[in-house]
Amino acid sequence: MKQIVFATNNPHKLEEIRQIAGTNLKILSLAEIDCHDDIPETADTLEGNALIKARYIKEKYGYDCFADDTGLEIVALGNEPGVYSARYAGKDCNPQRNMEKVLNKMKGIENRQASFRTVIALILGNETHLFEGSIPGEITTGKRGDAGFGYDPIFQPTGYSLTFAELGEEEKNKISHRAIATGKLLQFLRNIL
Repeated sequence: MKQIVFATNNPHKLEEIRQIAGTNLKILSLAEIDCHDDIPETADTLEGNALIKARYIKEKYGYDCFADDTGLEIVALGNEPGVYSARYAGKDCNPQRNMEKVLNKMKGIENRQASFRTVIALILGNETHLFEGSIPGEITTGKRGDAGFGYDPIFQPTGYSLTFAELGEEEKNKISHRAIATGKLLQFLRNIL
């Protein structure tokens, strides 16, 4: 079975990707390759951050790997928080504070259109490939649900009456931005492995 490293320190993302991938691919965590580095995310695009992380692991540890970066893009806020989604509330940010900042900025705004976008950078041998997944939706007026992570309690995907946090992991993993990008990654790997 092919082994590949997922360059993330986020245990929620790791578990989500492993569930989506199933048994077709052995996905190693950073801890499993004894990497405990805090890899900087200094690019101003999702693509750039994903590439920084994947290149770091390939160059320092030699493993084929992939990394992702995900952003919540809200139309009325000029696509904020975007690449800064994980640290939107500043120095002492956490998911709760990030959500509160979004909800505060969205007070009184009628256009609540948003999308979640994930970019995966794959480095396989000497080749680099990018895969993208996006799902449209809207920002709710308050938090709903307790499953998922990040902005899931305030993001309601188009065509659904529930937020990602209300849908639950299994349903979310079928339709999410990460599921779409991961599906493209896995299809690509199936075709070449």
